[in-house]
Amino acid sequence: MNDITRLLRAVELGEDRAPERLLAVVYGELRTLAGAKMAREPAGHTLQPTALVHEAWLRLGGDAQAGWENRRHFFGAAAEAMRRVLTDSARRRHALRRGGDLERVELDAPGSDIAAPVDDEKLLEVHEALDRLAVEDHRKAELVKLRYFAGMSIEEAAGVLGISERTAKRDWTYARAWLGNEIERLRE
Repeated sequence: MNDITRLLRAVELGEDRAPERLLAVVYGELRTLAGAKMAREPAGHTLQPTALVHEAWLRLGGDAQAGWENRRHFFGAAAEAMRRVLTDSARRRHALRRGGDLERVELDAPGSDIAAPVDDEKLLEVHEALDRLAVEDHRKAELVKLRYFAGMSIEEAAGVLGISERTAKRDWTYARAWLGNEIERLRE
């Protein structure tokens, strides 16, 4: 077991100060992921990486952490928490603006990347389509969350999911195409 998994077990057993020790160990990694994701957000975004990490930590339970099975389970939940924070933030901003210029999302165009900067409308479209992908194929949805919402590379996400890079690349290609089609369907 690695340090994170040991600390997750200690939290589950209710050891004193285990949540604080866990946060100290994972904070840097979460901050790096949040920083990478926020670097791709549009200019003028009011949420900062540190705030994203703190909000995600609170949504994960703060000092009353849930029973995480392992590092993969924890970082998967952290990616989902970051996704929810960003989606909620986009919804709040979008509710204030209602409308605006819609722009076509080309997920499978050469040189495009699903993790490219998006506006609130696109983020909400991806969020809704991702919920539908999760019903169809949970692993591919988890990969998208780790790449798109947590800013992980294919290699990092494959490691967290416990799959080969080759499988992650195939899943990524499929998920991008699936999400592109679903977003188009949702717009109709």
